[in-house]
Amino acid sequence: MPKAQETVLEIDLKSLEHNYRFLRSQLKPETKFLSVVKAFAYGNDADQIALKLQELGTDYFAVAYVKEGVALRKAGITKPILVLHPQAVNFETLIAYQLEPSIYSFGVLKQFISVLEQKESAPYPVHIKFNTGLNRLGFGEKDLKSLLELLENQDTLEIVSLFSHLAATEDPKEEVFTRNQIALFEKISTEVSNQLKIQPIRHILNTSGILNYTESQYYMVRSGIGLYGYGNDPKFDTKLKPIASLKTIVSQIHKLDPYESVGYNRAFISSKPRVTATLPIGHADGIGRQYGKGKTLVLVNGQMAPIIGNVCMDMIMVDITNIPCKEGDEVILFGPQLSAHEVAKTAGTISYELITGISQRVKRVYSY
Repeated sequence: MPKAQETVLEIDLKSLEHNYRFLRSQLKPETKFLSVVKAFAYGNDADQIALKLQELGTDYFAVAYVKEGVALRKAGITKPILVLHPQAVNFETLIAYQLEPSIYSFGVLKQFISVLEQKESAPYPVHIKFNTGLNRLGFGEKDLKSLLELLENQDTLEIVSLFSHLAATEDPKEEVFTRNQIALFEKISTEVSNQLKIQPIRHILNTSGILNYTESQYYMVRSGIGLYGYGNDPKFDTKLKPIASLKTIVSQIHKLDPYESVGYNRAFISSKPRVTATLPIGHADGIGRQYGKGKTLVLVNGQMAPIIGNVCMDMIMVDITNIPCKEGDEVILFGPQLSAHEVAKTAGTISYELITGISQRVKRVYSY
């Protein structure tokens, strides 16, 4: 791909294919694969990512909200789309675009049945979510009796899947907790399947679950971060390829005298002569103020340069005192050469937050 001439997020769809095929290779041939493309496909581009994954043969997609699923349908996605956190106000739209809701509470269940009854439609596909320890969304084991009574006495829903979400599959210190979650899901999902005399898809594994608890793959797995090139573990990161590179350029170079300051609030004051470069990217693009004041490095002509002073809305300044550099040179903020995981750590956060936070005003460019 040619050198950047402005701030861009380069997206390598060949690396996406590599990651998808690697994750698939960990599974039984018959296990279905659900690709998580919420939050603009983790800050990339949901339309292009999903179209590529559909071409590769993914069985399902998942988004967080109905609006995201509608956008995928308009982009040409025909595979089933699970909406993980639907809101009742969007049920009519969800049905109109043939999206499939996660049913995670009695309120959601009753409201969705009510909408379906008004439409007098055929049984509608839904996914029942159980809380096995994450304590975020889902029915608990104590809800089973009431839930089964409701599900037995209705004919508006087709229960496509039963699922849960693991809390700490990437942490070996939490193996006991994780296995307890899996055991509870096995107990609950078996009871529901037997009581209702159904054979739904069961799924509980996320990316780290696929890699660390493969034996619990059931009939489907879900992957988000792994598709985008991160395995939450150095030994798996080597098997995956980051699909996105955030790049910008040097807009202007300044020579500082001792005791001159840089940026808002004079957050950096030079103790000696220095050279700085101003880059056209800032916290409005997803590089928050937490990356400033020398904590985070960017790559300039193959050398690491610290961000100095406060990150501005549209600009950052970096110290290039010992780096041969000129205006217009390319700068890399993260990508295969500079892991988003390592960059995020410098600011006390995680790769998920960094990559999903890249603003939509940053131009996306693709390599196929």
